[in-house]
Amino acid sequence: MDAEGKALEVARDFAALLRAESFDETVELFAPPLRTAVPAEALRLAWAAEAAGHGGVRVVEEPVIEAGEAGPVRVRTPVTCANGRFTVVASIGDDGLLHGLRLDPHSDAEWQPPHYADEGRFTERDVMLGAGPLAVPGTLSLPAGPGPWPAVVLLSGGGAFDRDGSSGPNKPLKDLAWGLATRHVAVLRFDKATFAHPDRLPSDFTMADEYLPPALAAVQLLRQQPEVAPDRIHLLGHSMGGKVAPRIAAAGPSVAGLVLLAADTQPMHEAAVRVARYLAELAPEPSADERVSALIRQAALVAGPDLTPGTPSHLLPLGLSAAYWLDLRAYDPVATAARLVCPMLILQGGRDYQVTVADDLTRWQEALAHRPEVAIRVHQDVNHLFFSGSGQPTPAEYTRPGHVDPAVVDEIAMWLVRP
Repeated sequence: MDAEGKALEVARDFAALLRAESFDETVELFAPPLRTAVPAEALRLAWAAEAAGHGGVRVVEEPVIEAGEAGPVRVRTPVTCANGRFTVVASIGDDGLLHGLRLDPHSDAEWQPPHYADEGRFTERDVMLGAGPLAVPGTLSLPAGPGPWPAVVLLSGGGAFDRDGSSGPNKPLKDLAWGLATRHVAVLRFDKATFAHPDRLPSDFTMADEYLPPALAAVQLLRQQPEVAPDRIHLLGHSMGGKVAPRIAAAGPSVAGLVLLAADTQPMHEAAVRVARYLAELAPEPSADERVSALIRQAALVAGPDLTPGTPSHLLPLGLSAAYWLDLRAYDPVATAARLVCPMLILQGGRDYQVTVADDLTRWQEALAHRPEVAIRVHQDVNHLFFSGSGQPTPAEYTRPGHVDPAVVDEIAMWLVRP
């Protein structure tokens, strides 16, 4: 059976589970990075929100292969509801696992440039970062004119993200790249190996393996560009990308500064439990407490003395390997950042339920707020993607078209171009 035939078979199995609303079983079809981004409770809640918004599901239709370039096969599964339709879009690798997933309520919607981006003020070209089987492609955005310009490397959050941070019709990293390039900042963004090469990852793949090689290669490539000021190259990390940014800066002393957006500091196994509880409270059901209890047991194994490199991943949160958890457990982003001498801009969304002021930002504040070269701000009305909104945040809002708030882009740009 060829790759498309295998992917279609997996998509049909996935569609059958969605019809039965067997969400705990659906995540067994997910590759580990996708389990991190979309745990069963989040999928159940997002499905319920889309179904309710369209008047209730009537038919989950047959999956259809989407023609595209080489790489994971993209499959679209239309869902007919009483008052409309939405589409389940999945990317399926050669390993027969889902490496990308979104519920698309705007099947025909495409990303449009934000109003604060001006394509006439910058150019873009493709680049390749690193060498060997895990080299990743990226895009370099250069402001018009000779420069030399300040520059930034974008680091996406946890999960199998492309260089734009694509999720449904949204591309928050592309928003940032185009907004910053319009404002005289060179930007380099890249596909993560979990997106570009999901079938090539070793079993002991860690957060350090995921971020450090391409990020350090990106810094080096920027230093070779005549349009870039070599002493003004920064890292801009979102979510897990913000968590790992101090680690990259410690390994690359030429990094001039850090911009951390919704950078988590709470241990990830604890945060997974907290988020699962929040999602369960949004849509209570009899099995929700059981799922949270199972996650608590998995998190306790991560925190305890019995975690070893040989611990099976099915006993651990989010399906990540023991090697990944051991690497995370040994890394303290705040302590690492406190040892750095470079300036930092730390931004947090007030409507973020994944990374929060109370659970994460307070640790950055306690360790760094006394340092004059560190600026810490809360944008009260933005969510985890730094999109503006109101009311209680839910997973469904991330599927609606939006853009990074212009005030966030302006603040980052002003900080990066400072004298």
